[in-house]
Amino acid sequence: MSASNTQPITPQLRQWIVEQAQAGFAAETILKSMVASGWAEDVAVEAMESTLRGHLEQQAQAQGLPAAVPVPEPELDESPLYLDAGDRQVCVLQCMVQPRVVVFGGLLSEAECEQLIALAKPRMSRSLTVSTQTGGEEVNADRTSNGMFFQRGENELVRRIEDRIGRLLRWPVENGEGLQVLQYRPGAEYKPHYDYFDPNEPGTPTILRRGGQRVGTLVMYLGEPEKGGGTTFPDVSLEVAPKRGNAVFFSYERPHPSTRTLHGGAPVLAGEKWIATKWLRERRFE
Repeated sequence: MSASNTQPITPQLRQWIVEQAQAGFAAETILKSMVASGWAEDVAVEAMESTLRGHLEQQAQAQGLPAAVPVPEPELDESPLYLDAGDRQVCVLQCMVQPRVVVFGGLLSEAECEQLIALAKPRMSRSLTVSTQTGGEEVNADRTSNGMFFQRGENELVRRIEDRIGRLLRWPVENGEGLQVLQYRPGAEYKPHYDYFDPNEPGTPTILRRGGQRVGTLVMYLGEPEKGGGTTFPDVSLEVAPKRGNAVFFSYERPHPSTRTLHGGAPVLAGEKWIATKWLRERRFE
């Protein structure tokens, strides 16, 4: 008999979880407290995730925020150490519930990292950002990297990695934008920002025609700097080290700061950082 059958999730437990969240305790702290009190971890995780999700949705509706939509989600219900990504096992190094942030180990091999960099180098230019004012692209002073895009499925290597990502995140490959490779030299950075498109900007409707909102981001580390260059999440005081072959995934169920997915690329202090980014959309990206 599973723990979920012997430890029912009661209304009283849900109320306690909401009260702890309202008191300012982090999700990880609430989870640890439940486990220490005798709750099975799988039951505690299920209770906390479903309760906080419902609580946040009620708050969002009361505040007139956009409705939440389905997002990519790795299979993490039983706290696995490894996940099946099709052609390889990927290690789960760290998980955060709110915001949903997952750090993966060994998503890419050393050879794949080198191949992506080699294929990208001849096509690099100053990175652009999507302009929500016009729906086009523009140079942004907050982003001081060089970059390029692969078309989805452009070659065997890209197809293999995209299939792996789709399996890992349980999201259709066709709902992903093309893989972007970025190079950050010493001093280069990407200041904290959100990846979703602001619904209040005039160019956003044009952007959304190509596949709806962005709902998730996967940043894969291809080349390690000697110092600096971590991926930062200021709202939750988290920094992910840019270890080659590893990746960080985060999702955002609505285009609003309440998702706490403000993030940035910290300045590279020594060496070079290379990353590959995959943005995931609600629908097929054209």
